[in-house]
Amino acid sequence: MEAAINRKLIRPPLHEVKDKVNVRRNQKKPVPADQTHAETFYYLKQMQAKTPMVVVLKDGETIHGVIEWYDKACLKIHRSDGPNLLIYKPSIKYMFKANQAHG
Repeated sequence: MEAAINRKLIRPPLHEVKDKVNVRRNQKKPVPADQTHAETFYYLKQMQAKTPMVVVLKDGETIHGVIEWYDKACLKIHRSDGPNLLIYKPSIKYMFKANQAHG
């Protein structure tokens, strides 16, 4: 028969636990990032793959082409059926890949 082993439960003193909880409460949550860079990632991905895109402007006009470059305010669209265009971002309603079904 095995001898019963008396094990002692080791706990930190209660005042230490309370101090840790109080420190966590006093810390402010970090401010979320003001930019996720998702837009940059999307444009770079489409530019590298030379994905044919459809850009729909706020007035309803659609432009077909490939994003050649972009900056903070505009996109340059390379078109095979016409001249390249510089489109200001505020005039864009939405855009999608040309090979996607759009309903």
